[in-house]
Amino acid sequence: MKKYVSVATLALILASCASGSKAPGMVTSPNGKLQVDFGLNKSKQAWYVVKNNNQKVIDTSLVGVIRKDADFFNNLKETSVGDNGKITDSYTMLQGKKTNITYTANQKVLHLENDKGEKMDVIFNVSDNGVAFRYSFPDPSGDVKYITEEKTSFNFNKDVKAWLQPMSEAKSGWEQCNPAYEEYYQMGVPVDTKAPIGQGWVFPALFNEGDTWLAVTETGLGSNYCASHLDYSTEMGAMKIVFPQDKERFAPTAALYPEAKTPWQTPWRVIAIGSLADIAESTLGTDLADKAVTTKTDFVHPGNAAWSWAILKDDSVNYETTKEFIDYAQKMHWPYCLIDADWHKRIGIDKVKELIAYGKERNVKIILWYNSAGTWNTVPYGPKDKFITEESRDKEFKWLHDIGVAGVKIDFFGGDGQSMIAYYHDILKSALKHEILVNFHGATLPRGWQRTYPNLMTAEAIKGFEFISFEQKVADEAPAHMAMLPFGRNLFDPMDFTPMALYEIPRINRRSTSAFELALPTLFLSGIQHLAETPKGMSHMPDYVVDYLKDIPVAWDETKLLAGFPGKDVVMARRKGDTWFITGINGENKAKDLTIDLSFIKKDGYKITDGNGQLFEKTAVKPGKTTVTLKPYGGFIMKF
Repeated sequence: MKKYVSVATLALILASCASGSKAPGMVTSPNGKLQVDFGLNKSKQAWYVVKNNNQKVIDTSLVGVIRKDADFFNNLKETSVGDNGKITDSYTMLQGKKTNITYTANQKVLHLENDKGEKMDVIFNVSDNGVAFRYSFPDPSGDVKYITEEKTSFNFNKDVKAWLQPMSEAKSGWEQCNPAYEEYYQMGVPVDTKAPIGQGWVFPALFNEGDTWLAVTETGLGSNYCASHLDYSTEMGAMKIVFPQDKERFAPTAALYPEAKTPWQTPWRVIAIGSLADIAESTLGTDLADKAVTTKTDFVHPGNAAWSWAILKDDSVNYETTKEFIDYAQKMHWPYCLIDADWHKRIGIDKVKELIAYGKERNVKIILWYNSAGTWNTVPYGPKDKFITEESRDKEFKWLHDIGVAGVKIDFFGGDGQSMIAYYHDILKSALKHEILVNFHGATLPRGWQRTYPNLMTAEAIKGFEFISFEQKVADEAPAHMAMLPFGRNLFDPMDFTPMALYEIPRINRRSTSAFELALPTLFLSGIQHLAETPKGMSHMPDYVVDYLKDIPVAWDETKLLAGFPGKDVVMARRKGDTWFITGINGENKAKDLTIDLSFIKKDGYKITDGNGQLFEKTAVKPGKTTVTLKPYGGFIMKF
């Protein structure tokens, strides 16, 4: 197949080849498979190239930033290239696909100066399964500096296909509550596809050419930077980092773009590279995140939660129904029960205190819903305005701790501007001080914050179950959408999809089978997994399904991708202690047989699949290679 490149790209390639900077700029992964070359071109712009097994997977791509006071993109001078360094970091996660993690990478730094003699470094880390880089301004300054644009680009080969979720229009949607990372993925589209909403594509973004897969995201996002996303730049002939829309800020005059005093480091730009299994098993999103701000985590307990609102909606937020769901959580051995919006009106504070005490007697802790409030949307639900200022945040979190509340679900945030990102950090710090767990809804992608703040259990940032319960069209699209998420939104960060409707959804003809739904709680990663099924629905389940759901972890020691393709199907193996859970779903409306290798498992187990003439069928299963037959939109679980 012939490949064509744009004139702009060809110019970059020729210029970089003539730069003479490749040899000193080269840095390879510890196993030697990945290589990054970098330097300056004849136009005095910084560039990089990424190779996998000597094949270019990211062609010549420009890097740099424009600050309000200085240009760090044009007319740069290479002062030196730092010596090779080795980075090793071992850490423990309380949630996610792996518990004990070691990150090892080789590092090299490109030291640059602009035409005013001001310094900027580009730091490159290359590990066995990916590349990361960030900008650093090493010289201290007495005044605040402002970044107005990142020139960071990712020049993928033109035959690359992409799986991308559009960024929504700020202040669009119900009660002006967008953006909230709740659009459908465009799957397998050309890499130069323009986003249908016109605002680019959110992280993480997935790319494929031949046997090589790449996933791009960002992590290490501090309170002094905005969250970014991608858009295809015709001018650069490449994907490019772009900043938030003007309306994505805490207040009309609050910070939108990055601002801070130097020395200052930007977030990491992360590219996971390898097979699809390498991507699915990658931990780069937390490997490069800021380290945990505390080791005091005795109050952090991942687990499942009962939740009435998912299927029963607003009318279920009452005293008696909540008692029923606390009893349900106790019966199912789930440690949490979530009480949703307007609890302060529908139940009342005194009665909520009674429910907290009722739950405590049954070893069920309460999570309460809040509105993030502010002027960035017009959502009427409450409680509102409790976290806007430091004084009110600390007061509310202290009160919640004192009355025995375990956590909060805070909804309807206002985008990705720097001031909004600072607000997320402020909430997490205050909640951590008072030992309150946090779930962000109507929110941005967490970008590794679950490592930095161990009390961040999950975040929505996805078109989740609630949309399925609202509209038949969404339910029709749901199986393919859910088969995409382990390779997209849920790849690096916890996701509160609120899965699993085993029996029925009012007014909706669910496309996925019951076994598909049963697979979701162990397929999706979330520090607290809020499960949609109700006590009534669970009463229709066979005892072996109920027993299975009483003992499903949400934090894992090991994860393996056994089979799958984004949007079509996925089979994931996750281990907790000595027990393996194998999860499979079919995102397509056709039956299929999937062959999986279970030779790494040493014990016999059982399998639950879709039944013939009944909801489920349970059979014994042995380790080794096995073939699983999936119904259209069907699924299965295995437990060993």
